Amino acid sequence: MGAEAIDIVKFCKDNGLRLTGQRRVVVKVLLQSTDHPDALELHRRVTKIDPRISLSTIYRTLNVLEAKGVLEKHNFGDGPARFEAVDQEHHDHLIDVTTGKVLEFRSDEIERLQQQIAQQHGFEIISHKLEIYVRPKKPPRRKS
Repeated sequence: MGAEAIDIVKFCKDNGLRLTGQRRVVVKVLLQSTDHPDALELHRRVTKIDPRISLSTIYRTLNVLEAKGVLEKHNFGDGPARFEAVDQEHHDHLIDVTTGKVLEFRSDEIERLQQQIAQQHGFEIISHKLEIYVRPKKPPRRKS
């Protein structure tokens, strides 16, 4: 989601957020993110714009945005919590355990199977997350 397509003032107002100058920078950087930054990475990015923004401001802003339902917090394995905007189309995640890189994907077949399984057991899905932990395949060993 590109920040140029988002009116940050309207975004914060619509989500009941008081817009300080520092919060404006944090929200802008979050909205421009195409990955799932953690607090330290977000801090690194925002201090390029405004070096006065502290890590505690990042944590407070992330907590407020998560509490308002604007951000989703992910705990991918043993690493720090990472964040993404919730207004994106539903997707699932592949997490590379060797690099920590997160790849978003969508599979209509997986979505259909999940619905089918829930219905078979007498349930309807109200929410779900699929996280698949992966590592690069090793090439097959050559016989000598």
